[in-house]
This record gives sequence, C-alpha cells and structure tokens, in this order.
Amino acid sequence: MSELMKNKKVLAAIGGAVVVVGAIGAYAFWTAGGSGTGSGNTGTVTAISAVQTSVISDLRPGGAEQELSGTFENDNDGPVYVTSVTASISSVTKAVGAPAGTCDATDYTLADAVMTVGAEASPDDTTTWGGATIQFNNKVTNQDACKLATVNLAYAIA
Repeated sequence: MSELMKNKKVLAAIGGAVVVVGAIGAYAFWTAGGSGTGSGNTGTVTAISAVQTSVISDLRPGGAEQELSGTFENDNDGPVYVTSVTASISSVTKAVGAPAGTCDATDYTLADAVMTVGAEASPDDTTTWGGATIQFNNKVTNQDACKLATVNLAYAIA
C-alpha cells in the first residue's frame, strides 16, 4: 500500500475518532444532572374591621327591632374572605344623670347575631354585612335607668 493511502486511512481513522469523541461530549453535555435551591415568601394579612353603618336610635320598651348592618374596613392590598360576622353586646353605658338603677345587656335582645357573609371583603369597602337585629326588652320592672343609655356592640369576624 502506498504511503499516501496509509496516510489517508490514518487521517480517516483520526477523523472518525474525533467525530465519536465529539458526539460523546455533546451527549454528555445534554444529559448532565445537577441540583439547585430557591425560595419564595408568602404574604400575610392584617385584621379587618366591621364598620356599623346602620343607625340604631330610639330603642324603647315596646319599640320595634332595628337591623344591624355595615361594611368592612380592609387595609390589605387585596381582598380578604369573610365567612361571617357575629354581633354581641359588649356593654351598656348609662346616660349622665340617668335615674338610679341597673341598665345592662339583659335589657336588650340581640337576634340572629351570627350573620353569614360568605364573600371577599375588598379594600374598597363595598362588601356589606347585615341581618342581626337589636331590640329593647320590655321587662315587667321599671327600666328608667336605661333612658338615653348607649348600647356598645362588638363584632367578631370569621
């Protein structure tokens, strides 16, 4: 075999080996494994408030029940889901100069105190709640101590 032919065969063998090595290198590059880490933080929510918008006035023995209703004060960046609002009588403040005697939460009836909302309270205060009622109880005893008293209500949001 001629020297030229031998050189061509050697060159062809070297070229084939380079192609095979290149293919193995490319294959290894595309199937390489690895690992990594990352993290993300979730936000939190601040408490919202129930704001009574109904005006309750002139509660008196034998008077009609009056409905409690309102909106929410939501200082969060987004809406907050509200399941219900529960009303309660937190205290009764007697008027200055009211006649002697006791005036307390037993002089009033709060009906349907748990009000289902089942909605998102938006930051624009347009979501409403309502349905509970308050009424002055007509007891068989003198209730003059409750004249001009203030019934202080509390609202719990769930």
